[in-house]
Amino acid sequence: MYAIVRTGGKQYQVAPGERVRVEKLAGSVGDTIELTDVLLVADGEKVTIGQPVVDGAKVMARIVEQDKARKVLVFKKKRRKGYRVKNGHRQEYTALEIKEISA
Repeated sequence: MYAIVRTGGKQYQVAPGERVRVEKLAGSVGDTIELTDVLLVADGEKVTIGQPVVDGAKVMARIVEQDKARKVLVFKKKRRKGYRVKNGHRQEYTALEIKEISA
């Protein structure tokens, strides 16, 4: 069984027992959250596709980690002008452990 959920402007394929890193969600480590933007639920041969979401479907997940990703360096330069800018960015994320999918 698996589902396609939408969170943080992205879509993720999730299945019970797996971990997934999504854009930062409110909550602390150990909290249980409910993802209700379920776009598709597949259970063996039975596939339910929402328009745009599946009515009554939800995915229960537990927050495992709240952290920042590795630093991404941004370097800008214009040749022969002496213009150089170096910036860094660390995107915050939430690691979720999928508990159950109910349709």
